[in-house]
Amino acid sequence: MNRTPYVLGIDIGGTKTAVACRDRAGTVLARHRIPTGAEHGADAALARILEQCRTMIDTVHGNLVAVGAATPGVVLDGQILLAPNNPGWDTIALHEVLGELGTETVVVDNDVKAGALAEAREGALLGISHGIYLNLGTGIAAAAVIDGVVLRGAHGAAGEIGYQLVSRTPVGPAPDQHAPLEGYVAGAGIARRASILLGKSVSAQDALDPSNADEMLKRMLDDAFDALAVHLANLSIALDPERIAVGGGIARNHERFFPHLNDVLRSAVPFPPELVLARFTQDAALIGALILAANAAHI
Repeated sequence: MNRTPYVLGIDIGGTKTAVACRDRAGTVLARHRIPTGAEHGADAALARILEQCRTMIDTVHGNLVAVGAATPGVVLDGQILLAPNNPGWDTIALHEVLGELGTETVVVDNDVKAGALAEAREGALLGISHGIYLNLGTGIAAAAVIDGVVLRGAHGAAGEIGYQLVSRTPVGPAPDQHAPLEGYVAGAGIARRASILLGKSVSAQDALDPSNADEMLKRMLDDAFDALAVHLANLSIALDPERIAVGGGIARNHERFFPHLNDVLRSAVPFPPELVLARFTQDAALIGALILAANAAHI
């Protein structure tokens, strides 16, 4: 019997993991999201992910031809580096483990680069010769797209702007232990600083809630987004993009910080890029993983 080919995509996050299947026409056949459980260790988290993948494969009628996975960290020589929110991830041969799902065609890439690919092929950067995808969520990273190709860098670490310095203050003994810009402007950093300021535990979404009237919190957020704006302007001066597409969990609150970004981009960048929301605001990495798998399988 001739079974329809399909691919499986996995977006592995520090908190949640999304899994989906789609066919050669781009139709999503199944989709599900589960807690990653990274706090229980890499082996337990991966076992949970594999279980969900096998359950999905059992329910989809077709021929699995490739698996694509998007993961935090830098994917280099089959190893995943700089993924502190997924402890132990650097000890796992993810390519090999995912091959146990029933196909030899497996591709693994960084989640933000996968998201940039999704926006370049099917989203807000489609048809843009020089663009930037900015992912602002629990962490922060960017990916440059040139003529539809995602810029990787010599070690696959291009766009890891979370490690950019916010001052000349010593940053610690190793880069994986401290990401200065990420700690200042990304979701985890905003939540940590807001919790200290308010004297209670709050999430980044709580801190960004428009109904929150605390003036000190507002000033803290203004300062954070002004800092982000300066870094994004410097990145734009270096790369000269036509458009910047912003995705990630914090993008839900884009009205809060887009004015900061636009003000600095328009005043400081010689040729200011257009600033837009990503098409796949919350699931760009998953769509990118599916595209990676489809490309690898040539369907």
